[in-house]
This record gives sequence, structure tokens and C-alpha cells, in this order.
Amino acid sequence: MQLKEICLNNFRIYKGLNYINLLPENDKNIIVISGKNGFGKTTFLMSLVWCLYGRQMGTVDELYRKEIAEKGSYAKYIAGSINSLAAFQGENKFSVSLTFSGVKMLGDNCSEVKITRTYDTRSSKDNVEVLIDGQHNEIIRNLTTDKQDGEEIFIRDYILPIEIAKFFFFDAEKIVSLAEMNSPEQRKNLSKAYTEVLGIKKYEDLKETLESLQDDYRKISATPEDRKTLNQIETDIRNKNIDVDNLEEKIKTLGENKDEKFNESEEILKKLVLEGDSITMEELNKLKDEETACKEKLESLKNELKDVFDFIPFGLAGGVLNDISVQLGKESNYTLAKNQQENVEQKTKQIINDIDAARVNCMFYVDKDVQKFYDTQIENLIKKYFFSQIPQVEDDFEPLHDFSQQQQNELNALINNLKLSFKENFSRISDEHSRTKNELEKISRKIRNAEKDAEDDQIRELRNKKEELDKDVANFAIEIGGCQEKIRTVKDEIKKLRQQQAELRKKLDDSAQYTEKEHQTKQLISELKNFISDFKEATKKTLEENILNELKNLMHKKGFISRVGVTINQAGDDIDINLYDKYDNKIDKSKLSMGERQMYASALLKSLVCESDIDFPVFIDSPMQKFDTEHAHNVIKDFYPSVSNQVVLFPLLIKELTEEEYELILKPNVCKTFLIKNYNSEWSQFEEVEPDELIRKYKSDNYAD
Repeated sequence: MQLKEICLNNFRIYKGLNYINLLPENDKNIIVISGKNGFGKTTFLMSLVWCLYGRQMGTVDELYRKEIAEKGSYAKYIAGSINSLAAFQGENKFSVSLTFSGVKMLGDNCSEVKITRTYDTRSSKDNVEVLIDGQHNEIIRNLTTDKQDGEEIFIRDYILPIEIAKFFFFDAEKIVSLAEMNSPEQRKNLSKAYTEVLGIKKYEDLKETLESLQDDYRKISATPEDRKTLNQIETDIRNKNIDVDNLEEKIKTLGENKDEKFNESEEILKKLVLEGDSITMEELNKLKDEETACKEKLESLKNELKDVFDFIPFGLAGGVLNDISVQLGKESNYTLAKNQQENVEQKTKQIINDIDAARVNCMFYVDKDVQKFYDTQIENLIKKYFFSQIPQVEDDFEPLHDFSQQQQNELNALINNLKLSFKENFSRISDEHSRTKNELEKISRKIRNAEKDAEDDQIRELRNKKEELDKDVANFAIEIGGCQEKIRTVKDEIKKLRQQQAELRKKLDDSAQYTEKEHQTKQLISELKNFISDFKEATKKTLEENILNELKNLMHKKGFISRVGVTINQAGDDIDINLYDKYDNKIDKSKLSMGERQMYASALLKSLVCESDIDFPVFIDSPMQKFDTEHAHNVIKDFYPSVSNQVVLFPLLIKELTEEEYELILKPNVCKTFLIKNYNSEWSQFEEVEPDELIRKYKSDNYAD
């Protein structure tokens, strides 16, 4: 799939219709779009994300989520995207169109898919249209549901799933945040994207579909009571998933209301500070940035604490867990000793039987007492000289738990975590939480001190209004927290229900008589489970190798990273990636330099894109930020030409991408170049120039400082 053409119509700084053809040519895959800061490079990238995902664009990039929050709502944020000159001239609509070629649809390729998203500032609504080979298509209508338009679903199913869009649209300076994803909540969110990229989710979904089909077969032969129980579990799981969806929708609405009230409060704060005249707006903005950073850190620490709290009951029951572990060890030893002893007894019996068989041919009589004596001696001597290490089985020992080896390993891992890292993590998070909370209070006090005292009615009214808004923000935050806690509780309930479902399924399978079709379904599920397990292991190894190879290509500190470890849990909802040095010590990614973090993030992105087998263009804003010369050369030479069949870069020429880097390293893979010409603060346009002329044209137009 390739992006053939883009058209921006009255979108932000792009006045009127602005077409740009990005189709690669001459076996070269890189397109360069450049202009001065403020001319529209980042706006161009934002237009692509908005066209595809609309009000969900905050899911793709944290920057968009924050900007939407700062405006108070998606409607307020996106309404400001109409070109100001066009709005002055009476226009009330703006749009972005993307035309793709080579889109795979149900195994076939269509010639073109054109997606157009239009926003009407009067009605505060956006509309998305999808044309397949120039026509509206029945596929779109069939995809439409009560909750979502078919066009939105089509984009996510056939163009690019929103969960993984962050790997194809990114600001190279900001991807370092991938190296800083350390909290459990951050890892879970990122893991959703990983499982989608790596293809794990589609096999899990297929397995779930087959298991639902098998449930229909189970119900046929099940007793009325078991059938009723199975139906009830299915209904409860379905209803609780609906509860989660409703709670998430409620959180979204509450969040928009909270952001709106917060922004109103901030505007009043600015007025109060200006009236107070004790600090400048620049100082206020700096304090607000520090306050926001502290609040975000507190929220992250709260999420970490929630995950740590889950271990507290186990910590309190540490003695019981230890007793269970000891008992499980005894059970393992008992089972091993019993199996070995049975093996010894079997072999000894064979030897004695063979001696008895040979004795039949003897010409002399053997007394029974003598025979019994020698049989006993043979048995004892075999044990003494060949199997003396085998422990004796206690006659009165009774196994209590009967854990599988995997269950025993999981329990031991939990106990080791409690012994080694739980206390340390809890102390660290608690201390950091206290320090951050104190720092936030200091900053908030400075901001409050900067507000003008209530000297007149107008100031008093502003202060009272701000206090009301702050209370509303706090109440919304409490309500959001309550909804998030309910979601955690409901998800735990779903997990328990699925365990009950699995136990009941096993019970029904043990007693059911299946038809040939039912046997085939059961066999398919079994094979699929094994395949998913093998697929996860193979994906894990491939991902480890790819990331390590990319790091070796990109980093100039050779041997700095000698191993990459990828951990994928059984559910596939938590993936952790760690780096190890030559001594096999885990490297703390937070201690990497900014350039090294960007190298790691770039290696991770390329590995995921390659592993995903998703054919989609890669768009990179600020591609050369944070790199020293050697790293920059490695990225230009090894990363950009191979990360995708179509790569669109938005560099700042001369300053960010030097003339030497462009001419000697990048240009051999460049097929098209464009400059963004700016006429005034309300109007930029694209100008295509030959790749050989890009730098000269950039300089001659006096773009460079």
C-alpha cells in the first residue's frame, strides 16, 4: 500500500486546495518535505492523522491528546484548524483527502481508496467519506454498526489500525518516550499496540471465536444445569464488557468536561496574575509547565502504587505462601521419589524374574527359604549399589495441592518478587510520591501567591469563579478515578468468570460425546493454542534479534548492548523489552543519553514495523533531532532507506539535515522533494523541486538563516 496523493483544503496554514503527490519513483523510497519552522511541516503530519482518525487522534500521539485537553474538547481543538483567512472570507468548512493505491481488501487489491474528512465549524461536526475506485462501496455499509460508522471501521480494518498508528506517524524527537515506558500502566497500553503489530491479537481473537463455537457444541450434550451455568457465564462476561465500554465512554465525557473547566480556571488565573503584577506571564507559564509535569508524574506513581497494592495481600500472607511453597517442594520430591522408586522396583522385579527363568533349566533343587534370601539380597544390593541416591517415600505423606509445574513456577516467581523487589519498589514509589506531592504543593503555592488579592468586586468575583471551577475539576477527577477503579474491579470479575468458564468447559469436555465436526473444532482449538504459544516464542526471538541488529547498525558505541530480552506474558497483554550489557547486566534505559534513547526507540520502531508485515508509509517529523554526527549518518544510511517502501521525512534543512548529509548519504534514496513556501502567517503552499536542486533552491529562496 502506498499513499499516492494528499489534498489539504483550508487546513490551518494551507489556504485553498493544496495537492501533493507522494508516490515513490525509480526504485527510490524517500520523499523529503521541508520548510522553515512555522511554515507547516508538523501541521502536514497532523493533517494525516486527523484525516484517518478524527476525534480519536489523541490515541496516536500524546501531543494531540494534550492539545485537545488544553482546548477543553475535540470540537474546540479541531474548529481552530480552519485557515484564518478562509474563515475571514466566510468559509466554514475545511478538509483533508488521502488517496491510497494497492490497498488489500479481502485478498484482492483495489486501484485506489480515497478518504476525505471534512469539518463544518457551524455544525461542529466532521464527516468522513471513503471512495473505493471512485465509488461508494457496499463493504462500507456492511461494516456500519450502531456505535460506529462503516467508514471509520474500514480505515482501522483495511488501512491502518489506530492502536499501531503511532509506529508509522511519529516525531523522531519525541519517540524517545518509548524508551521511558517503565510503569505497569504504560507498559500495558504500549503492549496493546505491540500485540496488534506482532499479529498476536488476531490469533487470540480466532481462538476465542472457535471456543465460542465449541461452547454451542458443548451445550448440546450438557446437562440442563451445566447448560444454564455456561449460558449465565457467557451473559455475565458480555454484560461486564459492556459495563467496561460504558465506563470508558463516561471517563471520556468526564475528561472533556474536566479539561473544559480546567482551561476556564487557567484563563481566570492568568487575569489574576496579570492584575497582581508579581510575576511575568513567562514565569507563570514555566510554573504551570512544572505543575503539569508534577501532576503527570503523580498520576503515573499512583498507577504504579495500584499495581503494587495488588501484591500487599500476598505480602501479608507471606508465611502461608512460604508454607505452601515448602509443601509444594515436598510434593515434588515425593512425586519424583515415588516415580523413581517405582522404576527401581520394576527393574529389580525384571532381574529377579530373569534369574527365576534361568533357574528352571538348573539340574539342582533350590530351597524356597534360600531363594527368598537371595531374592531379598539381590533387591537390597541393587538399591545399595545402583540407586542409593533415591530418597525413601514416606508412607503417610499426603499431597495437598497437586500444582502443575507451571503453577509452581508462577508461585515461586511471586514469592521471589515479594522477597527481592516488592519492598524496595514500594518504598521507592512511596518516597517519590511524597517528594513529588511536596514539590507540587510548593509550585501551587507560588502560583497562588502570584494571584492578586481580593481588592475589588471584579477580582473577588474572578477568584470565586475560579474556586468554583477548581472544585468542579477536582470533582470530575474524583469521579474519573472512581470509574477507573470500577473498570479494574469489573475486569477482575471478568477474569474470574473466564476461569470458571474454562473449568466448566473442561468438565463438559471430559464427559461429552462429540460428533466428527465437534472433534475437528476441538482439534483446531488445541492446534491453535499450541501455534499461539510457538508463535509468541518465535516472535519474541525474532524481535530480540531484530532490535539487537538494528542497535548494532545504528549505535557507534560497539558492544555497548550485547543482548535484548523480550518477555511476553501468557495473556499477551504485557510485553517488556530490556537491554543487557556484555556482563549480562540489565541496562537502565532512563540513564541512556537522549541520542541513545532515540537510537533504541528507532531500532524498536523499525523492528516492529518489519515484524508486523504491514505495508504502510512511514512519516517522520524532526528526523535528525538529538543525534550526533556519527549517529545521524547511521540513521540516514541504514534506518530511513529500509524502514518502509515509502518514507516521508520532514527535516529542517541545513540546521537539522546538513548539506553534506543530504548530498552524500540521503539523496541516493530520495525520489521526490518539496519545499513549503510561506507567503504570510495565513498562507503556505507546496513547491516540488528536483532532488538535485533542493539545497540550492532552499538557499536561494533565503530560507536558511
